[in-house]
Amino acid sequence: MAEKPSVPHNPKQNYLLAALPEDIFGRISLSLEPVTMPLGNVLYEPGCQLQHVYFPTTAIVSLHYVMESGASAEIAGVGNEGIVGISLFMGGNTTAHLATVYTGGFGYRLKARLLIEEFNRTGPLMRLLLRYTQALMTQMSQTAVCNRHHSVQQQLCRWLLLTLDRLPSNELTITQELIANMLGVRREGITEAAGNLQRAGLISYRRGHISVLDRSGLESLTCECYCVVKKEFHRLLRDTEVTR
Repeated sequence: MAEKPSVPHNPKQNYLLAALPEDIFGRISLSLEPVTMPLGNVLYEPGCQLQHVYFPTTAIVSLHYVMESGASAEIAGVGNEGIVGISLFMGGNTTAHLATVYTGGFGYRLKARLLIEEFNRTGPLMRLLLRYTQALMTQMSQTAVCNRHHSVQQQLCRWLLLTLDRLPSNELTITQELIANMLGVRREGITEAAGNLQRAGLISYRRGHISVLDRSGLESLTCECYCVVKKEFHRLLRDTEVTR
């Protein structure tokens, strides 16, 4: 369960909220609840009824698919560019995946009923959320292709770059084990890939902490998947770019 933060944050740190016309933002802003989203916090479990949607501001949420065996892999990440809980306004009300915070921070939540009421007005909010959903679907499909056809090092570079796009700095607090779980690969593969990147001077790694030293170097080593996802988000969500 997400907790209310002790320090207030601005909901317009989330690009979707910032892109809303002032009249729509005004209608929902009083109902937005600021929440603390600590590392490991589970927002949704598979099959649960969605009571809220979440708009991360400084937190990043991982959407996982969990197999019957307990194995899992990330299908997409959501940070300050998006919303967690798209199945609510797509008509499903429940979700088949697990939503877990992997970078602790803050965000806002909105009761499901209030979002549906605004979505059903078929105005700017509906159009914005549908465009975001299309961009998220691109991220999901590209993740599946990347995991099947590209090396662990390329996958790690892609994941690092997408994470950096959602953070204000080049510093990540995360373990190799957690990265391996999200990519659905063996930890040894991440250790080897991270070691290669560190020897190349692209990152600095110590237990639980990664510093990206050369972003352009990571971009030169990653696969096409990173650019495909980034371009599609930019194409579909140009309205949000002015707030970045």
